[in-house]
Amino acid sequence: MTGSADDILSPLHDEHVALGAALTSFAGWQMPLRYTSDIAEHTAVRTAAGLFDLSHMGEIGVTGPDAGRFLDYALVGNLSGLRVLGARYTMICAEDGGVVDDLIVYRDTDDTFLVVANASNHDTVLAAFAERAVGFDVTVEDRSPQTALVAVQGPRALEILRATDGLAEAGHDAETLKYYAAIPMTFEGNPVFVARTGYTGEDGFEFFLDAALAPALWRAFLAAGEPFGLVPAGLSARDSLRLEAGMPLYGNELDRTTTPHDAGLGRVVKLDKVDDEGDPLPFVGRTALEGRAQSEPARVLVGLEGLGRRAARHGYPVLMSSAQDAPRIGTVTSGAPSPTLGHPVAMAYVTPEVSAPGTELAVDVRGRAEPVRVVALPFYRRHR
Repeated sequence: MTGSADDILSPLHDEHVALGAALTSFAGWQMPLRYTSDIAEHTAVRTAAGLFDLSHMGEIGVTGPDAGRFLDYALVGNLSGLRVLGARYTMICAEDGGVVDDLIVYRDTDDTFLVVANASNHDTVLAAFAERAVGFDVTVEDRSPQTALVAVQGPRALEILRATDGLAEAGHDAETLKYYAAIPMTFEGNPVFVARTGYTGEDGFEFFLDAALAPALWRAFLAAGEPFGLVPAGLSARDSLRLEAGMPLYGNELDRTTTPHDAGLGRVVKLDKVDDEGDPLPFVGRTALEGRAQSEPARVLVGLEGLGRRAARHGYPVLMSSAQDAPRIGTVTSGAPSPTLGHPVAMAYVTPEVSAPGTELAVDVRGRAEPVRVVALPFYRRHR
């Protein structure tokens, strides 16, 4: 077990200890890294289901008559156009277009939104919202301390949801819930906000609820999910799953030096959003991002398939070839062996001229050039 005395404990901390989890410090929290083995937990999510504690994520409520208009200004997406009980992946950027954080925004009612931030950026996003809220009739509230977030991910997630004692669908059908949407449910009569988003490449559900209720729901999921192959899964499996699915991680693929366009996510920047008069809607970073959208990229995020056995890791240099004096043409952002595919995979920023799928390059893995091939992302896509 590693951790700091200053780490925040999850509402499910005692559950993790009882299950024998290896705990680690992550973004100021003490969270489960694994319970059994990384590969076993990863494989369970791909073939059956995994149960994740995501209570370290930041939950920020945005309410008021100007809530949608405020989010249009504060974020790069068109959030006023989001339907009630819809969800949208978006980003908050600095004036220079650099990514402050990537977010998921849920619309609960016309005037109520829930913004989910990465744990490492929780305080930064809150501070940016407070600064950007000036002049808007809106209330920004940190809901993280009283909110727990539990996820069931995997092909049997819906069956487990349906089998869980005390969990009831409150006038909505979870089976017909679309991807990137949400519904209200109840657990033992208490409200639960349920989303069908996720960060593993599999089907699944996220359950936002009062922190005091989280241990009972966690145990109910474990009991209901056992016949379906559900296992608790830690941060390590979550990282390898999202890598196979080609999903960016803040601090790796995204940071203040990176624009959404650099990461191949320019589609989330809505330069076409307009006000009631049809004029371009101002938002933080708009000028810089307009310029970036019209320019040729200096670097491109690509997938790399390892042709050998040694995995590339974050920060490793990408080389033009395996030759001893080959020039460096990029940097690995994330990399690991792929339990699903059986070979190493990585994401990296490289120069545009070597970014085409099929291009053979190399990665300096602790002094030895390992051959890799550029491939399209994601590495893994589930069968629907």
